[in-house]
Amino acid sequence: MASWSSDTPCSCDCFVSVPPASAIPAVIFAKNSDRPRDEVQEVVFVPAGTHAPGSRLQCTYIEVEQVSRTHAVILSRPSWLWGAEMGANEHGVCIGNEAVWTKEPVGEGEALLGMDLLRCFCVTWASLGAFRPLELPSPATDAAFPFRASLHARLALERSSSALEALRVITDLLARYGQGGSCREDPTPFCYHNTFLLADRTEAWVLETAGRLWAAQRIQEGARNISNQLSVGTDISAEHADLRTHALAQGWWDGQSTFDFAQVFSLTQQPVRMEAAKARFRAGQRLLQQQQGGITAEVMMGILRNKESGICMDSGGFRTTASMVSILPRDPTQPCVHFLTATPDPSRSVFKPFIFGAGAAQAPQVLSPTFGARDPVRTQPRFQTQVDRRHTLYLRHQVALGLIESEQDRGQQLRQKQRDLEQEGLEAARRLLAGEQVPPPQELGGLFRAFVERESRVYA
Repeated sequence: MASWSSDTPCSCDCFVSVPPASAIPAVIFAKNSDRPRDEVQEVVFVPAGTHAPGSRLQCTYIEVEQVSRTHAVILSRPSWLWGAEMGANEHGVCIGNEAVWTKEPVGEGEALLGMDLLRCFCVTWASLGAFRPLELPSPATDAAFPFRASLHARLALERSSSALEALRVITDLLARYGQGGSCREDPTPFCYHNTFLLADRTEAWVLETAGRLWAAQRIQEGARNISNQLSVGTDISAEHADLRTHALAQGWWDGQSTFDFAQVFSLTQQPVRMEAAKARFRAGQRLLQQQQGGITAEVMMGILRNKESGICMDSGGFRTTASMVSILPRDPTQPCVHFLTATPDPSRSVFKPFIFGAGAAQAPQVLSPTFGARDPVRTQPRFQTQVDRRHTLYLRHQVALGLIESEQDRGQQLRQKQRDLEQEGLEAARRLLAGEQVPPPQELGGLFRAFVERESRVYA
């Protein structure tokens, strides 16, 4: 089964800023989703819900048990699958995933995609009440005794949301179901393992996997990024109970030297595209360091739009197909604000604000058509036919891109309208978080839909 080749484009970039790196008392999260260039990404709002005991949940390829209660989420996802590339839940937790290849072989069977794990976290974490609390090591013992989390016991989840709770859920699902299956809509399989960046109002976690094994790093201050490679080294805050014994048994680690997860599990011979990921990772680090103490949502949008570094990607068969930036205020009385494009190339797209509220609902212009049992992902063998998944905003945006590229004057006018609309959304978020304007919940919940409608009219 094909998992990658040296010329396979494989890129995504996630960023997080935790105070004091942020310019305001908030965690700032950002991601570019780089996918096959013709793949359509939709933005889906899923309201909170309750489910009957014994219910089953169909993910992209396999079923898992449903939980009794699920929370509202906003997801940016490739429209052919169940999971998501990035998203947030109503309690202020954000997550993005990235492809990674390690010394652990990629399984050939269908299991949960990393994007399914992401959505399972967003939706179900608060319902797993039978979990046992996870205790982190004390500062006095961090260096000498990095914590090893057992995956054989379910871990209790607190009521309040946190990136740590997300880590618990993902690693439990990983232990029970594994990860696997093709990650693109194509007859030729494209498979990988996953790294995740998880953020909440107070901190972030980097979770990196190799098969069912994993290691995680806690980020309590400063800025951090991930880019399609293992980056958790010796600073391990939590890990799979069998991580080191497995590495020792495979001859990847001598059991005596300091354990460096990235060094031990990374491929000895890196394909060309993995080397390119290293360059993007270093570029992302530099861009974050240049803004330390002054990182805002606008700064993150600028980083996601950086073409010189390759972070805003357009290379061969892949490009940045959607982007997301989130403001997660430390003050729990303030709402989190999530900006999503729903269109490719953030340098020529509009980041539109979404806020969970009473009026939150699906924006129909960014929802792709569905095909039921005839969908190529549902028929066997999979992906033997193609369907048109373009949603309304995607179609109009593609026409707008054509104008931007072919007609200078009209293109400049259109770009200015895009910038003006985005600035209006940023200013609305600034006034809201500064307490200068507090719209009713119904109006806040309808903010994203209103901005989508306005952008659609600009292109029409």
